[in-house]
Amino acid sequence: MAPLVVLLPALAACIPQVDAPASYPSRYRPRQEAHQRYDNPPPPDDQRYQPHRIDEGVAALPAPPPAWQARPVTAQARYVDASTYVVQPGDTLRAVADRTGAGSEAIARANGLTAPFVIRSGQRLTIPGGRYHPVRPGETGIAIARAYGVDWSRIVTANGLSEPYTLRVGMRVLIPDPAPGRSSAAERAAAFRLDVDDIVTGSEPALASNQRTAPPSRSPRRVLAPTQAITEPGRLRGGFDWPLQMHSRIVAKFGPSGASGERYNGIKIAVPTGTPVLAAADGVVAYAGSEVPTLGGLVIIKHGDGWTTVYGYASRLLVQRGQSVKRGQTIAMSGDTGLADRPELHFEMRKGRTPVDTMAQLPRL
Repeated sequence: MAPLVVLLPALAACIPQVDAPASYPSRYRPRQEAHQRYDNPPPPDDQRYQPHRIDEGVAALPAPPPAWQARPVTAQARYVDASTYVVQPGDTLRAVADRTGAGSEAIARANGLTAPFVIRSGQRLTIPGGRYHPVRPGETGIAIARAYGVDWSRIVTANGLSEPYTLRVGMRVLIPDPAPGRSSAAERAAAFRLDVDDIVTGSEPALASNQRTAPPSRSPRRVLAPTQAITEPGRLRGGFDWPLQMHSRIVAKFGPSGASGERYNGIKIAVPTGTPVLAAADGVVAYAGSEVPTLGGLVIIKHGDGWTTVYGYASRLLVQRGQSVKRGQTIAMSGDTGLADRPELHFEMRKGRTPVDTMAQLPRL
């Protein structure tokens, strides 16, 4: 029986803990204490609010590697000279792209073409020059950016990508030249620093022309492969609610803050470690992990109509990428990971790529 005794703890550690922590010690349960309200700051000797920065406490559910690590990208861009092409009888925009080596999307933008992208014989098309990367199956925008050492956000802008930022196999992505006044080493380093915008716009794998996105999972135990693109909600259902059940003190607000005037994209809410973090609306988990160093344990949920919510500084993650969640469902436990100054929750909302004032979207307390 000795081998069985040794294995039991290891097996128990692999079992996901999905339910709200009813068995947590009482000091971790939400309590409506006076010092937790917005207008009454906590006493300075309250140990739950003392600075304590850790990342090793983030215990995510068993998961495959992120999509941008599952399919490495080889830099195979082809340089195309800027030119003019005269449309031949029977040409389509895709055929012109294949003949010139440029991307059909780039050609359409350069010539003001809109769907259904009709061209006519004898028409003169401007072919924009540059480096074009052919997208392979399963490649993500983040992985492409890292292969060339270019910020993914610059690739999004150069290619005019928009919601839902889906890449297609065979698409030729224009890779911009290094940013003026910035060394190639600095740009390459930036390409390997993830932020929320990268995940929202560049974390899904490319789809083949006949491939469909995978439906969301209802359970964190059903892990979707990182090479599967996830079906996102088309429409936002209902409104947004607060990501916490308890009334806690907001310690940082949206907008410029501090003497430096640095812009903060969300709000920080001081809460005891181990407080349940709730989904603000129905949606699908786009990311659950701790690869954005400043935000520590992190969950990102897409809700449809371009809306995304972000939950950072978590000590424990209870959902997986591709999992569908309901408003009010526990998705994580609060903590002080990343650059949190105290046990707190980072919460932000985005419309497309743009962070919006969270307080204006939530019900009044």
